[in-house]
Amino acid sequence: PNYFEAFRTFNRGTTIYDIEVKGLGSNTISVVDKAIELKDKGEYDRVWAVFDKDSFPDNKFNNAIIKAKDNGICCAWSNEAFELWYLYHFENRTTGMSRAEYQKAISKAVNKSPKYKRKTAYEYAKNDKNNYNIMTTYGSMDNAIKFAKTKSLEYSDLRYATHNPCTMVYKLVRQLIG
Repeated sequence: PNYFEAFRTFNRGTTIYDIEVKGLGSNTISVVDKAIELKDKGEYDRVWAVFDKDSFPDNKFNNAIIKAKDNGICCAWSNEAFELWYLYHFENRTTGMSRAEYQKAISKAVNKSPKYKRKTAYEYAKNDKNNYNIMTTYGSMDNAIKFAKTKSLEYSDLRYATHNPCTMVYKLVRQLIG
């Protein structure tokens, strides 16, 4: 949720009037169910469900994405982990890895960035409120969008759990930046 909260103050030529981020920390289907509930209340222009594959069973992950589509909910899912989106700010990852491997790769990528000039080595932390600034200062959001979109176009079937690595976060980010 911290990453998306940063868009409240983001300005790239468009105005975001209101963003409400609800970190539910639950399973894939319950995130989609909550998104459907919010959409049905009619209080929002758009409702997105954001979740990872993580260790959820393939059928639950696939069914959550299908249920979201069937109910007009946009999905910014990642397989295997949201950290793929962060890593895409620095490099084009084409093979899957575990969450722990992503964490190490993100730390290494930030430390290797020519823009990173701090004396202490950076160590990735999942809930760091500065992750948005870190990724966009030392990496490139434009590259992340390009890499994520290119990889997502390689997949055409509905077996989303096999689309690894893949993230649809770029679609939500493109909307947020206008």
